[in-house]
Amino acid sequence: MQALGSGFIIDPSGVVVTNNHVIDNAQQVSVTLSDGTEYPARIVGRDSKEDLAVLQVKADRPLPSVPLGHSDEARIGDWVLAIGNPFGLSGTVTAGIISSRKRNVDHGLYDDFIQTDAAINHGNSGGPLFNLKGEVIGINTLIYGGSGGDSIGIGFAIPSDDARGIINQLRQTGYVRRGWLGVRYQDVTRSMAEDLDFHKIDAGKERGTGAIVAEIDKGGPAQKAGVQIGDILTSLNGQPVTGQTLPRLVAGYQPGETVHFILWRRGVYQNLDLTLGRNPEEKDPLPSDTHPPEHPVKTLRELGVKLGVVDQTARTQYGLTDSQRGVLVMRVYDGSPAASRGLAEGNLILQVGQQEVNTPESLQTALDRARELKKADILLLVQDGEGLRWVAVPLGGQPQP
Repeated sequence: MQALGSGFIIDPSGVVVTNNHVIDNAQQVSVTLSDGTEYPARIVGRDSKEDLAVLQVKADRPLPSVPLGHSDEARIGDWVLAIGNPFGLSGTVTAGIISSRKRNVDHGLYDDFIQTDAAINHGNSGGPLFNLKGEVIGINTLIYGGSGGDSIGIGFAIPSDDARGIINQLRQTGYVRRGWLGVRYQDVTRSMAEDLDFHKIDAGKERGTGAIVAEIDKGGPAQKAGVQIGDILTSLNGQPVTGQTLPRLVAGYQPGETVHFILWRRGVYQNLDLTLGRNPEEKDPLPSDTHPPEHPVKTLRELGVKLGVVDQTARTQYGLTDSQRGVLVMRVYDGSPAASRGLAEGNLILQVGQQEVNTPESLQTALDRARELKKADILLLVQDGEGLRWVAVPLGGQPQP
């Protein structure tokens, strides 16, 4: 089965940007240029939360590329051009205007779309939205369709200024790390502001806006910095904060970075510096063809298995899809705990208990945690040719040399 989408080249060396959902579940990815030339592509990195992916093709010549512009400079009413591959019709250009900016359509936690009435249809996903300078200011991602799912003049693109940092991270590491605050919050409504007598700083009686803290994670960055329940966060590094924009603004910084908040507490505005952390519930990165983990192969003597990452070689050898997650069982030692429970070469370990694993290192961490809790066995979710099954493997075995 084939699926089609769009993309664009941002570097003459063959770096391609598209949507993650365009290449999700693909066993092979190829890129076809406007002149019909086709190249096999490798996945450099992808981010399902922002729905972006970066590919790499190896060409025998420098490829034509397009620059990323500054979407923050675009204004409602500006003319834009969408170029893509709708219904397989490559090189299709449609024109329209920017209908709205910073649009939240509940597609994800980091919604900040450019809305346009340029026709965007199935197959346009991942294609560029150009301004009249020839700069890419958006990545076409989503449509509101009619009864048949076709364009009705309401399309959405990821702004280039949101995508730029993510693309750079994907090119450098193959995955995206986002800062974590460690709070639960709500948008400050008009009635909340009136009840609290909350006004904008230096704005007289104008109602204040921000995100009010409802819960604080124990030991998290916010608690360490002194944030309290009931505080209203009003700006982050000079950018205004609301309950809708806070997740995206925080996610724009790396774990370990220190950011500056202005917050309102019991009628007084205060300054607060806070060092962001890494979300403890953050999943392992999605698989990348070009950025393997530091330890792609590992032997766990307690279980009696040799484990590896799911890379391109493994996908080809075992018929795995490109989006397949998990840890590959490369060898099971005779007489080991894993062998006694029926694990075999080619199996995939997807979870340890309720925790997803994607690298041998993450499985080792889960194993160490089970040992600290003095558990007698470890529960694995294993995939083989017949499907998924839970396997309780006893701890403490040693592989044969």
